[in-house]
Amino acid sequence: MKKVLIICDLFPPAFGPRMGYLTKYIRAYGWEPIVLTETVKDESAFSFLTDICPVTRINFYTAKGKYLRKLQWLFLFLLDFFFDYKDFRMVQKAHKMYKKQPFDLVLCSTFRTFPLKAARKVAQKYNLPFVVDLRDIIEQYSGNEFISHDISSWGNLGRSFTKYFRQKNLQTRNEVLTTAAHVTTISPWHVEVLQAFNRNVSLIYNGYDPELFYPEQPVTRHFVITYTGRILSTEMRDPGLFMQALSILLKNKKLSPCDCKVHWYVDAASWDIIYKEAEKEDILSYMVFKGYVPANQIPHVLNNSSVLLLLTNKSDQKGPKGTMTTKFFESLAVEKPILCVRSDESYLAAAIDETNAGLAATKVEEVSAFLMHYYEEWKVQGYTSSPVNREAIQQYSRKNQAKEFAILFNQLIDNRKNN
Repeated sequence: MKKVLIICDLFPPAFGPRMGYLTKYIRAYGWEPIVLTETVKDESAFSFLTDICPVTRINFYTAKGKYLRKLQWLFLFLLDFFFDYKDFRMVQKAHKMYKKQPFDLVLCSTFRTFPLKAARKVAQKYNLPFVVDLRDIIEQYSGNEFISHDISSWGNLGRSFTKYFRQKNLQTRNEVLTTAAHVTTISPWHVEVLQAFNRNVSLIYNGYDPELFYPEQPVTRHFVITYTGRILSTEMRDPGLFMQALSILLKNKKLSPCDCKVHWYVDAASWDIIYKEAEKEDILSYMVFKGYVPANQIPHVLNNSSVLLLLTNKSDQKGPKGTMTTKFFESLAVEKPILCVRSDESYLAAAIDETNAGLAATKVEEVSAFLMHYYEEWKVQGYTSSPVNREAIQQYSRKNQAKEFAILFNQLIDNRKNN
């Protein structure tokens, strides 16, 4: 069986479902995965994907105590930013791994830049095909949401450093892309952008695990509208149309908080945004903060919902681009009606239309009518369902995507042999 070294910035139990699910299914197509990644201690959403393949983790942050950890983080950030320290450590570890167990191909998956340089160096050292998988790119964000801690508010110095940070990351990423044998990414918009740097770009969507996500129709006590995920900003994910529609339906006594609930499975920072938006429309009585739950509990959450909410915004110069989140595909798989607000008027809206999965809304009236339609269905049946195009959603299964990766890997190996 051929072996692929996956060098990635995140891997389960941290939030890294794309590579986690790839390791789960790619063995069925003749490839054994080996993972090299960074230790991330503050997340455990995907712990059920941790024992699937050999994983080597590098713990960069070992200091004890709050202040020592902050000092170490700052020191390593500067060391990495100017001297690629973390990539250097990754390369050292990969050399040791190769001596124990040679691999046939290198795949690097990242959302920004690290560890692209490390993966390229390893592939070049052993003359192996090098594939870059970009889950997200800086250009898709409406502002500085790609930075974990936005410092642009720190006056001119903060804004200058943010600009330099963005330029440096883009320069590094684009230079590495030109040397990759192939690039994979998550939406048609991403493909269009990245083809400027490498003409060999393939679209492999995010998706759903067919062993976890499938339709059930439990009867529920409430008409439940559910959102799962993070909200970085209202520029990226604008709940305005949804909040306005709920307010109108409340005032017209069409919906009541007594039998309609909006469940938010989000972190505290996201809840702060939602709380303020709901407060503006005087609909806090609908809102229920649930917090994060492990990923393997999400199928139960979705199936016990009446409407599944996707938040995005119009895909224009100031708005988000290429929005094709994992939660969309998982919502498709459970066959519950999807309400997307505000419509991106782009590829996500087209996918919702193709799969007949729900509504990508541009008007408050559309949102109100959609909610009332499924509210009436729920009152009659005790549950809701969406008449999705099941054939269309098959392409989004994680198992099918692993097959796509394996086909690409085999082609690259064959090309290397024939040249």
